[in-house]
Formats: sequence, structure tokens, C-alpha cells
Amino acid sequence: MSFQRLDLTFEVKGETLQAWLYLPEGVKKPPVVVMAHGFGALRNFGLQPFAENFAARGLASLLFDYRCFGQSGGKPRQLVSIGGQLADWRAAVHFAQGLDQVDGERIALWGSSFSGGHVVVTAARDGGIRAVVSQVPHVDGMASARRLGLGFIAKGMVDGIKDLFRAVLGREPHYVPIAGPPDSRAFLRTPDCEDGYMAIVNDDAPWTNAFPARTFLWVAGYRPTASAPLVKCPMLVVAGRGDSLIPYDAVVKMAKKVPRGEILKLDCGHFDPYVEPLFPTVVKAEADFLARHLLG
Repeated sequence: MSFQRLDLTFEVKGETLQAWLYLPEGVKKPPVVVMAHGFGALRNFGLQPFAENFAARGLASLLFDYRCFGQSGGKPRQLVSIGGQLADWRAAVHFAQGLDQVDGERIALWGSSFSGGHVVVTAARDGGIRAVVSQVPHVDGMASARRLGLGFIAKGMVDGIKDLFRAVLGREPHYVPIAGPPDSRAFLRTPDCEDGYMAIVNDDAPWTNAFPARTFLWVAGYRPTASAPLVKCPMLVVAGRGDSLIPYDAVVKMAKKVPRGEILKLDCGHFDPYVEPLFPTVVKAEADFLARHLLG
């Protein structure tokens, strides 16, 4: 099925967020899947193929970039603010509900990695969501920090405090890499992170491999798993047995908390669902799940 892609914008707290609306051709008022990417990533970092496959099943998709990222407004640039991004999700859902081109009563959420946690929290707070896909999700910041070790925690705290002091003094942020090798100060620094992350990076939008380090100070306390029992709609959780960033057991545990949860267990790493050869398997399972709950 062919599709059209519209460039749209919506506002959050005085800032303009950039979005794409994928519409399947020949479908009147299709359901819509609201989508955004993981830690420090943009909507054009491998999300378009998911939206295109969903369109082939008669589903619209709204892909947006968070404040401070890509061509969306906001400063400091590339700040990963948990509260800010959750507010962006709420605004995106509200925006999708009011679009004339889609059925605002049939809305699903799709998130991956860090946003895989955001969709859990958002669905728990919004009883109008029809379905959720949470792919290799961030579920428990402390569990992830323990897996990465004391060195990760110590370096992160030092960088985070340095950046926070600079913010208090009105100075430019202290930036550290988003993804890097294991011996770096990057946020994502398990052995497969640098190659895996850079494999999905697209140079078509403004992006640098860096973020203000203050995020280190609050990410360990971010536990979307605590919201899982409050999600009343069906949720598909995609878990990677070989995920080096997110503890597999923690993802399975979260999925079991969701009253109408389903889990797809795969022998894969954290970045494998975005690319060949695993992508066709993942996207088909997700499209089948969404079609079942949005079109059935």
C-alpha cells in the first residue's frame, strides 16, 4: 500500500516540535500510531521503515522529534529531559487526537529503548490509548546502572554534577557523548553501542553525538516498570536476550506486570530490531499486533 508523508508541527510550552504524519493511501480516518525514538535519537534514525510498514497495514503514524532535538525548538540542544520528553509525548497524543486526517479515538503508542519506557508511563496516565508497542525498552534505571557497573555510575555522577553547576551559573552545558566505546564517558558504552547506534544515524537532520551530562543525575531513578500495572490497554513488549544495555530479566518482569501484556522474546542485541536481518521479523510482529487491536 502506498502512503503520503506530511510535514506537521505542534507546540509544547512555547516551543515548536517537528513531526511527520504517514497516511496510508485510500484509507479514510485510519488509526494512528504515535512514535518517537530512544536516547538522543531523531525520528529519521530508522523509524521511517516502521511507519512505512504500518502504512502498508492501513495504519497512520505520527513521528515527532523531542524538544531540543533535530529541527524542533528548545535549549539547551540535545538535552534528554525525562519530564520534558514525557510532556512532549502527552502533547503529541493530544495533537494526534485532533488531526482531521486520522481517527483520534484509535491511538497507539510505539517506543523503543528510552522511549520504550516513555510509552509505558504515558499509557498508564492516559486511559484512552488503544495499544502500546514497547521495543527493547528502558524499564528500570537502577537495574541498568547496576549492570553497567560502579565505574559507569561514578563517571556519570561526576559529569552530571559538573554540567548542573554550569547550568546554575548560566554557562554552556558540559556535553558528553551519547554513544561511544566501553572506556569512554559516553552514556551508551557497552561493546556494541558505538557501532550499533551509528548504524542508525542519518545525517539528513542536525545532530551531534553529545548531550548535556546532567541527565546522568536523574536517569537511574527513572523506573517505567513501576507504571506497568496501570496500563490497561494491550501492550506488546519486545525483549532481546542479548541486550547489553537493558537487563533482559527486567524487561520480562515488566511485561508480566501489564494486565494485558504480551512479550516477544528474541535472540538479539539492543540495536538489532532496527536493521537487517531481524527488522522484517520485528516489524511484522508489531504491525500484526497493532492491526489486531486498532483495526479488528
